[in-house]
Amino acid sequence: MTTNESAAGEADWRRATELIRSAGTLALACHVSPDGDALGSMLGLGLALAGTGRRVVASFGDRVFAVPRLLRFLPGQHLLVEPSAYPAEPDLMITFDASTMERLGLLAPHAGKAGELVVIDHHVSNTRFGTVHLVDPGAASTTMVVEELVNRLGLPIDREVATCLYAGLVTDTGSFRHSITTPAAHAMAGRLLATGLRPEEIARDLWDRSPFAYLRVLGTALGRAALEPDAAGGLGLVWTYVSRADRAAEGLPYEEVEGMIDVVRRVDEAEVAVVLKEDDEGGWNVSTRSKGAVDVARACAALGGGGHMRAAGFSSALSVGDTMAALRPLLAPEGSRS
Repeated sequence: MTTNESAAGEADWRRATELIRSAGTLALACHVSPDGDALGSMLGLGLALAGTGRRVVASFGDRVFAVPRLLRFLPGQHLLVEPSAYPAEPDLMITFDASTMERLGLLAPHAGKAGELVVIDHHVSNTRFGTVHLVDPGAASTTMVVEELVNRLGLPIDREVATCLYAGLVTDTGSFRHSITTPAAHAMAGRLLATGLRPEEIARDLWDRSPFAYLRVLGTALGRAALEPDAAGGLGLVWTYVSRADRAAEGLPYEEVEGMIDVVRRVDEAEVAVVLKEDDEGGWNVSTRSKGAVDVARACAALGGGGHMRAAGFSSALSVGDTMAALRPLLAPEGSRS
């Protein structure tokens, strides 16, 4: 076992490996607007399987199908197909980092028609929507579950596979700063580094690059940031939003604003940080962060989203004001809500 005791039972592990070994085409899918863990886990397993000569197709269900700029360094992107080219009724479909079927976007109907559906995830909010579940809430990233699966399949982890898995590990642990970081996560990082991957290059691509337009839009968002000391049960809330008009004024793609929450969350006076980001279709994607006293996963789940206790999100079709009005009362620490 590469993690601590896995939450997936041995029957699930056996069934997953049997299905993968016997499948003709392996159809892989991660959640919409993929982050490093989602895309890294999918491409990491995809590369390991493709290395055996298997036919692998991988995708994510966004209407505008494009790999985020920050993740374009990941190997294995030759495996990607647009949702329109994805098997309509795959015999075997494997999902990554998606806690609900809805998080698969355009590929959700395909998952519903799959002969077998293997769900690989580490979110405690996972709804177990598949036929086989490799879900380990104790894992720091979905790539940790994938590493165990690759090992159980007896496949090698070369530098390209390791690069994908490492990207997921460092993004979900915040470069090993978040509370979900475990001894097993550091041990896995050591194994992956031994393949010869370049951690400094991965870190630069993930965190140390942005277009100048990002600074302009960030300045606008920070200029309207609001601090509410009495919110979150008196522990404080800081929040702001980024509209598509803000981005259009500077020609900034939506994917470039994902990291703004990591700037806003630094405020000492607030337990909870929230950033609302308007996508190109007018919907709002809401990122939340907690320092530990508030379970933001619980709050986001109540609004149709999910995630981790200290990092979660949801989508909203309401206005900024109405979205915050719905979220605000859910942010009180457990036991202090009226």
